[in-house]
Amino acid sequence: MRRVHRPRAASAPGARGAAAAVLMLLVGTACGSRLPESDFEHDGRTNAPASSHNGAPVRIGIVTSATSPVGGNTFTGPRDGAKAWFDRLNARGGIDGHPVEVRECDDGGSGVGNNTCVHKLIDEDKVVALVATTSLDYAGASRVSHARVPDIGGQPIGAAYDTWPHLYGIYGSLAPRNGTPGWGGKLYGGTEVYRYFKREKGARTAAVVSYNQAASAAYARLVQQGLKAEGYKVVTEQVDFALPNFRAAAADLKEQGADLVFDAIDTHGNAQLCKAMDEVGAKVMAKVTNVQNWTSTVPDDYKDSPRCRNALWATGSSRDYEDTDNAAVRQFRDATKGLKTHSQWQLEGWAAAMWFTDAATSCAKANTGITRACVDDFMNRSENYTADGLLVPVAFERLAEPPKDRRTCLSVARWQDGRGWVSQGDMNSTCFDVPQLPYQP
Repeated sequence: MRRVHRPRAASAPGARGAAAAVLMLLVGTACGSRLPESDFEHDGRTNAPASSHNGAPVRIGIVTSATSPVGGNTFTGPRDGAKAWFDRLNARGGIDGHPVEVRECDDGGSGVGNNTCVHKLIDEDKVVALVATTSLDYAGASRVSHARVPDIGGQPIGAAYDTWPHLYGIYGSLAPRNGTPGWGGKLYGGTEVYRYFKREKGARTAAVVSYNQAASAAYARLVQQGLKAEGYKVVTEQVDFALPNFRAAAADLKEQGADLVFDAIDTHGNAQLCKAMDEVGAKVMAKVTNVQNWTSTVPDDYKDSPRCRNALWATGSSRDYEDTDNAAVRQFRDATKGLKTHSQWQLEGWAAAMWFTDAATSCAKANTGITRACVDDFMNRSENYTADGLLVPVAFERLAEPPKDRRTCLSVARWQDGRGWVSQGDMNSTCFDVPQLPYQP
């Protein structure tokens, strides 16, 4: 019998894919040049520092597009969450007596900058691993893989985490990861988000709003494909990228009786769309956003649209950062109480740092000490990892063929003024058997 796992595929085009698509429609990106397959045929590890004696620090790197063409602070959440974890870890003695030394690098959101960061951290700083990578253009991914440096808990903004070995995205992967994205250049993702709103909320008609721009339109077609597979009536709304008429789009989706609104537009565009929806009186069951926009800044981002704001729903693969009834979330919130804002990406960066710590702790107890090779071996064996319950169980497999269907679980929250993001059920029981649909990264 074919094994069925609960974790989500890293290539899912739903909640996570939306963030990636919106970012890429604003700035053209590439996943880096491909290395020859011979580069993956030997077992030797290069530059494999060990930190196992005399309380020597364990050095890790965090690459972030802290400054980028899509605006400041867009990518800094995972970095801030990871640093908060390591600060608390060091205050408690580090990893088996070894403090963690964090080396940061801002790649500026460019491929050139990313390659520079990768070279500096791997070849000069000789980090044991990268943690919580969040790059607009992960051009250095092939170099990281070639050096066999484990990259742990990165955000899959592009296809790198479904392309290269030794890269371990925060949501796992089923792809072969042999230097080609997914399976023969195609990624696969499920329809669980659309299934949720159909089964749990009774939605039947969904609007998809996009720009008349290639990447935006392509992602919109992907969303439409998934919605149609789940039996929705789909209403398409395309606006001009330079001079968008969101009011006309809002009026039409109201006329068409849309229950849900999905989009392939940027954060500013979403705010304008919501404002237009309030102005024309378009009431929907849910304005569905993604994990990147699952933040405490909603009141400011949507200050001009109270009705639409309170119809915001977010879906993802990690426990709601506001679910403080959960002990692991409380620890995260306590450690990050000094931050001005909170977000789901911060929590996922915290989980990524925890993942590295678990790997390094197991290595510290081994004869090899904390080395790249040992940490990588731990990660490669990861199956149903949850970061103390903060993640939907994550696994890494290398399936020769893409799955046709999969049991997939998701985390769901909705925004309510005065309460913030409110969890909707438990993510480990909000699960669906859904088809896996192909798409081009």
